[in-house]
Amino acid sequence: MISSKTKNHIAAVHDVIMAGVAFLLALYLRLGDAIWYLGWGYVAYATVLFMIICGTVFSLMRLYRGMWRYASMQDLLTIGKATSLAVLLYLPTLFLFTRLEGMPRSVLVIVWLLLLILLGGPRFLYRLVKDGRVGWDMRALPQMRIPVLLVGTEDEAALYVRETQKRDDGGEYTVVGLLDQNSRQVGRTLLGVRVLGAVSSLNSIVEKLERRDGIRVRKIIVADRDLKGAPLRQLVEIAEGLGLSVARLPSLQDLQQAEGAKLEARPIAIEDLLGRAQNALDKEAMRVLVAGRRVLVTGAGGTIGSELVRQIAGLAPKALTLLELSEHNLYLIDHEIAASFPVLPRSSVLADIRDKEHLTRIFTQARPELVFHAAAVKHVPLSEANPDAAVTTNVFGTRNVAECAAAAGCEAMVLISTDKAVNPLNVMGATKRVAEMVCQATAMESKTRFITVRFGNVLGSSGSVVPLFQKQLAAGGPITITHPDMVRYFMTVREAVELVLTAAAAGCREFPEAEHRDGSSSCSTWASRCASATWPNR
Repeated sequence: MISSKTKNHIAAVHDVIMAGVAFLLALYLRLGDAIWYLGWGYVAYATVLFMIICGTVFSLMRLYRGMWRYASMQDLLTIGKATSLAVLLYLPTLFLFTRLEGMPRSVLVIVWLLLLILLGGPRFLYRLVKDGRVGWDMRALPQMRIPVLLVGTEDEAALYVRETQKRDDGGEYTVVGLLDQNSRQVGRTLLGVRVLGAVSSLNSIVEKLERRDGIRVRKIIVADRDLKGAPLRQLVEIAEGLGLSVARLPSLQDLQQAEGAKLEARPIAIEDLLGRAQNALDKEAMRVLVAGRRVLVTGAGGTIGSELVRQIAGLAPKALTLLELSEHNLYLIDHEIAASFPVLPRSSVLADIRDKEHLTRIFTQARPELVFHAAAVKHVPLSEANPDAAVTTNVFGTRNVAECAAAAGCEAMVLISTDKAVNPLNVMGATKRVAEMVCQATAMESKTRFITVRFGNVLGSSGSVVPLFQKQLAAGGPITITHPDMVRYFMTVREAVELVLTAAAAGCREFPEAEHRDGSSSCSTWASRCASATWPNR
């Protein structure tokens, strides 16, 4: 393997030699056989002087450090600047020594053009060879790879087309055409690939490619970062009708952050279909709530629990206790927090919230000031099939956590509930509603504040319908729904967890003096209003 320093030296020698070749060739093109009348000594002297000046200029401008594998128009522009400067310096230098006697002035114009060709040509030829565009039958490529249509005509699209045109490791796809959001670019080409039409014309474009060219498109890849919301949903619907799967390319920013990452299409993220930006809540209020306090999270390895742990760890708690029943999930989140927050005091405990005795020992040892209760059986069909597990975990488990929190003198406990607890029609919703009532009852006998937050569908949550939608999209559809008139409300995991922290912070701040007749306090009712008021555009 040749080192980068050796490659730089080879490039520098190449450029200096090309300077000499360009000068001699320019003299010959201008003078023909009359070049010999100048004398061997004069020609050699003028050539060596030109090579020295070019070598000096090229070195100062670091021309030899450019990577030929990725030669671009920017490199050609740099070559043009270096060549122009070298020629401009050569003219007065040669005049100083020889008064330009016998040297035609037009030679300098010719050598400038030749030097551009001799320096730029090998660089771009090398890139073409490495990209596989030389010595390769490109007509055979579509037969070897899966034909796809690319949506977009900007930088990401150009980069992906270039990647698929490589000779080696060009991926499993070949781009047979481009689609634009409108008709502005139709008929134009990008790196030899034609813009076939607008996204709305996808049906006719796919049909024409198969009928006219015998190309059966298998996939749609979105390279347009501005395509989201309703237009993206429309594209997915059309593609589903044609039996095509839809994927999206990562942005150039994502690729820059992940150095060395390969430009690969990924399944469409459900977040892209929401058509709205994620809500950002009051970070400072969350920090005030958590900073300097001992925090315990149940269900710490689940979707919500793990995100809670991540965000809480970033808010400078005094200590963090992770309680989880799944050994694997606990290992993963513990390893992640250890790597991201190595100085944070933490304790990872394998425990079942249904075991009251074990739970009491954990609370006695950890002495948490804040408890976030995310452990639950939340999958609706599984709860229906296993009602005993749902009841013992969601009801009795929650009662155990609430009583332990009250006994330990916790300042507040937050229960992660669900919108299915409203007029419950299934076991999961009913057990969650009872869990809310358990917390309200415990609040009547405790100074601990109990806060309940209800979620809709959380994107990426293991118990949500969303992962099923993602798998169906990745497989090319169809997407199965409960009923055509069914309405679902979605939020991202980050939004859901920020809602928990915001409700906890606001609940503890809003009613510091609100007490029941027996001296206990509760924020459950207010937190429910907070949860619904926080998301006006659901």
